[in-house]
Amino acid sequence: QVQLVESGGGLVAAGGSLRLSCAASGRTFSTYAMGWFRQAPGKERELVAVISRSGSTNYYGDSVRGRFTISRDNAKNTVYLQMNSLKPEDTAVYYCAAATATAGFPIKFRTYEYDYWGQGTQVTVSS
Repeated sequence: QVQLVESGGGLVAAGGSLRLSCAASGRTFSTYAMGWFRQAPGKERELVAVISRSGSTNYYGDSVRGRFTISRDNAKNTVYLQMNSLKPEDTAVYYCAAATATAGFPIKFRTYEYDYWGQGTQVTVSS
């Protein structure tokens, strides 16, 4: 069982930056691939960024590539999402999630592949 707690959301002006954190409980954090997803009102939950167990492999959604950076610190059981050049369309609830991963499939792309989810943190970008 893994419990995930996000923090760092808030209100920011367009062009600004935020850093989200997701703290995981348990001693098996390094065995999970991690992901950040977001959901805006009336829209489906979408992939933002995902990272492998070691942190050596990552992937970004098209809308955030080049602006967001995912990273993890396995010693601190924490995954981060650095968000720069924020736009109003980035406004959403951001969720972190953990997925069982293997060497052959180090990262996961779809919500149904994730086993554990945090409660979410609101990010609002004003224009």
